[in-house]
Amino acid sequence: MGIEVRRVHASRETKTWGPRMYQYDQIDQTIVDERVAQYSDQVRRRLSGELSEEEFRPLRLQNGLYMQRHAYMHRIAIPYGNLRSDQMRVLATIAREHDRGYGHFSTRTNIQFNWIELEETPEILRKLAAVQMHGIQTSGNCIRNITADQFAGVAPDEIVDPRPWAEVLRQWSTFHPEFAWLPRKFKIAVCGSLEDRAATQVHDLGVYLKKDANGEVVANVLAGGGLGRTPIVGAVIKEDLPWQHLLTYCEAVLRVYNRYGRRDNMYKARIKILVKALSPEKFAKQVEEEWLHLKDGPSTLTQEEIDRVSKYFVPPAYDKLPDTDASYEKHLIDSKPFARWVERNVRPHKVSGYASVTLSLKPSNIAPGDATDKQMDDVADLADEFSFGEIRVSHEQNLILANVKKRDLYAVWERAKAVGFATSNIGLLTDIIACPGGDFCSLANAKSIPIALAIQARFNDLDFVHDLGDLTLNISGCINACGHHHIGNIGVLGVDKDGSEWYQVTLGGEQSSGATGAHLGKVIGPSFSAEEMPDVVAQVIDTFVENRMEGEHFIETFNRIGMAPFKDRVYASRQAHA
Repeated sequence: MGIEVRRVHASRETKTWGPRMYQYDQIDQTIVDERVAQYSDQVRRRLSGELSEEEFRPLRLQNGLYMQRHAYMHRIAIPYGNLRSDQMRVLATIAREHDRGYGHFSTRTNIQFNWIELEETPEILRKLAAVQMHGIQTSGNCIRNITADQFAGVAPDEIVDPRPWAEVLRQWSTFHPEFAWLPRKFKIAVCGSLEDRAATQVHDLGVYLKKDANGEVVANVLAGGGLGRTPIVGAVIKEDLPWQHLLTYCEAVLRVYNRYGRRDNMYKARIKILVKALSPEKFAKQVEEEWLHLKDGPSTLTQEEIDRVSKYFVPPAYDKLPDTDASYEKHLIDSKPFARWVERNVRPHKVSGYASVTLSLKPSNIAPGDATDKQMDDVADLADEFSFGEIRVSHEQNLILANVKKRDLYAVWERAKAVGFATSNIGLLTDIIACPGGDFCSLANAKSIPIALAIQARFNDLDFVHDLGDLTLNISGCINACGHHHIGNIGVLGVDKDGSEWYQVTLGGEQSSGATGAHLGKVIGPSFSAEEMPDVVAQVIDTFVENRMEGEHFIETFNRIGMAPFKDRVYASRQAHA
């Protein structure tokens, strides 16, 4: 899927669909189909005993198949979180026919199926290939799924639509022979708006798109961010990079990492360790030296290439509508639940008369990010009827209908209620981000899902949760931080303590804070048992409520009063109940 091959064959296109997103060309489809055939033979040989598990393991991982605690987990790529309705329906079919009737949307905007039989995986990949999907590079020490803003193309604060650039990076990085065996996995995020909704600063490589004084697209490139065992906020290593050099500069970053990243210790193999050890300044100098060999070379982007990709991301055929709609305004007055849903789950749109809707995958008693086969089918129907057949997946594990007419919002809300996706909690305490944890993952030290459900049950008064305002709570089952707990206002990390499951709590993390950027949470103190966790969160919330000034969000109160009042309250309560 390299850029050079595409330039030669760009005219050989397959059928295009209505939704505005990238479509495979003949080369894409051929490569994916050939990979499915290759993998099918590998599975046949594994089942017959011709391949040992040790020999088969790297082959299955290349196709997104993991062995978890109880069964295989299949991870499917959703590039920059964009889905067509027909693709969502195939995901529903896979959940229904090959899993236990549901899938899990992850913080990488991918979907994971947790109960997969090995012999069925070739058929799963065949079904995916039929709608231009796959599991390639969702595992292993390679460039993983590239993420972007879930409101790309429609957000009023957007400067540059990140989707064409994320797609260019995806095509460049897929099957890139030089980066197929990196020291460790490598994650890229692209942002083109004033608000960073892609957590760009905590990625191995972050790309901030903007425009210079002449209106030309340029990028600030960050390197060395990441969470996990050693959480670090990435540093800017290149400012105002002209768009033509995006690939060559990123390739220079990857080359330096591939050459000097540690391979003797997997816990110190991520690029953040290399950048920290060298210092961002020295790392940037090495990248510049490497870039001299690549700049203006074959991977330099041309306007023709950008136009080729960008044509898939042109705006849909919007109707010309007034900014307000009488029926919509009346529903806001007549229905408090609808008005509350609009307040939390509906965002402004750059086109008059339209809005973007977030469908919450965080109702009570359901694991965050899970969706049933029926719900996926229903969302596909909603997308076809109300949003040009397009669905977005956010790294907060929710689904988005990006282009809904305001006059249709009430109908969408009623339909979303029937589906179970209309909880009015986006950005609130119960909009919990959580990895699958110890219920499924063989790497986890502790369970995540029961903790999330217990906290949701404790805070089931939606009026109270709304009064708390913006507040993020993230849970990870192990130090790998798939739940992004470091950047939650309240973070929860599962730890192993003498063979038992305990939980470490951090406070003060945030994904983005305008000009000051992301912040990593600080550990409040010794860890807590699972039974204590709802009380711990309650004590943290009580401290916030007692100390907040009018209109303050949790993070503002925390930054003003510091950790001490929260710590004193939590451990005093713990001692009182001992």
